[in-house]
Amino acid sequence: MVVSHMTSDRAPTIRLHSDDNVIIALQDLAAGQTVPGLNVPLMQPVPRGHKFAVQPIATGACVIRYGQIIGVATGDIAMGEHVHTHNLGMGAHDQDYAFSTDLRPLPQIDGPRTFMGYHRADGGVGTRNYLGILTSVNCSGSVARFIAEACDRDGWLADFPNIDGVVPIVHGTGCGMSGKDEGYDTLFRTLQGYARNPNFGGILLVGLGCEVLQIPDLIGAGRMRADGNFRYMTIQQTGGTRRTIDRGIAVLKEMAVVANEVSRSPAGLKHLMVGMQCGGSDGYSGITANPALGAASDLLVAHGGTTILSETPEIYGAEHLLTRRAVSPEVGAKIVERIRWWEDYTSRNGGEMDNNPSPGNKKGGLTTILEKSLGAVAKGGTAPLTQVYKFAEPITEHGFVYMDSPGYDPCSVTGQIASGANLIAFTTGRGSVSGYKPTPCIKLATNTEMYDRMAEDMDINCGDIITDGVSLEAKGREIFELFLRIASGEETKSEALGFGGAEFVPWQMGAVM
Repeated sequence: MVVSHMTSDRAPTIRLHSDDNVIIALQDLAAGQTVPGLNVPLMQPVPRGHKFAVQPIATGACVIRYGQIIGVATGDIAMGEHVHTHNLGMGAHDQDYAFSTDLRPLPQIDGPRTFMGYHRADGGVGTRNYLGILTSVNCSGSVARFIAEACDRDGWLADFPNIDGVVPIVHGTGCGMSGKDEGYDTLFRTLQGYARNPNFGGILLVGLGCEVLQIPDLIGAGRMRADGNFRYMTIQQTGGTRRTIDRGIAVLKEMAVVANEVSRSPAGLKHLMVGMQCGGSDGYSGITANPALGAASDLLVAHGGTTILSETPEIYGAEHLLTRRAVSPEVGAKIVERIRWWEDYTSRNGGEMDNNPSPGNKKGGLTTILEKSLGAVAKGGTAPLTQVYKFAEPITEHGFVYMDSPGYDPCSVTGQIASGANLIAFTTGRGSVSGYKPTPCIKLATNTEMYDRMAEDMDINCGDIITDGVSLEAKGREIFELFLRIASGEETKSEALGFGGAEFVPWQMGAVM
């Protein structure tokens, strides 16, 4: 329930639910200013995206936004007072999970909607067609980059018009770690998942030779690619840096012949899997871009596609909204298990679940992780939650699903791509810039001011939901239609800028030895 307080053509404030005891400023408000919905002048300046109290809130009382608890007052808050980190804290956090009590199946949409993708031998469909150089360990990262740079420099890729380029996938781990713990298993799944992502038309795996994560173990666990367009080598066995570069180029030329034989052809939307992220969030995120992406998510799911919500520390305090939508109590319990795991994980590593929001989030108006999480889960729309997966675990269920991950965006996206995402949608209020080869990333701005300032980085402005009265339904449709165009080959802003070479960030757990 949204209650908007209007003056002239543009609302200066918005009340998101009739039960809320705070209102959100939609423009910078001055001390002493009178605004609709408040019976007294404002006590302090309130920056846009921030909150102020519309009734007295006593110390220890709950602060309500979205009709949900976002924390408790750490001191008495007067009517018209700015509500932020100085007077709002976490408080107790107990949830009624009410498993599967709010299931609202989406109507299935029959129609010829398709995208033009690259059909793979395992049944997947790519939105891009890259050759990848995957590394087993940091020690082979530079050589992988040298091979990719030589391919670009020599210009032979111009002879293969169906190939989008050569992507080195390098990282900072693979050795100095246990070979039998959760961290090892997670890295193992991540590398396997990238090798099988449908946006790659072929994979060259390069290792050093003596690392903990051995290439024979990686390739021996199962066929890396159903099409067989996969090769591997180690620098030590090949004879050093220069010989590995020469051999790598020769192998990629052979693989390019196979990858180039695949061209775009129509694919049903059941083959589209969108990883949903938010980063650099602000007070607008839960009002504009996130619920608009949720509307697009519902449209894609209704067409048979798949959307992935992630970032477990950033659903903390809002997980009860997901457990209610789980298709079964067993699926809902998986969300709770992951929350409990994270509570233990942060505790034993000297952290806390309220480590979020970041300084930038707070400057944009967010205060507690509960407030941030309630806005973040809006990306998931209203569709039933069909399954919960571990980080980088292959996603096999269609519909709206959840994949466990850290809240750190590059790491979370890395897991989603390893799980099979062939498209990423990323909402941002402060202005995150990034890209995630081999998967194109669509940037959704939460506010018009940032969009205008960073238009070369943003694909869609969702700020017009506030400035121009565009409906969430209409903006969701706009995002959905862009999904199909990008999946069919249209370039995103981050692709045009060349992003994607530094954002492969596997989740590194455990001791570095």
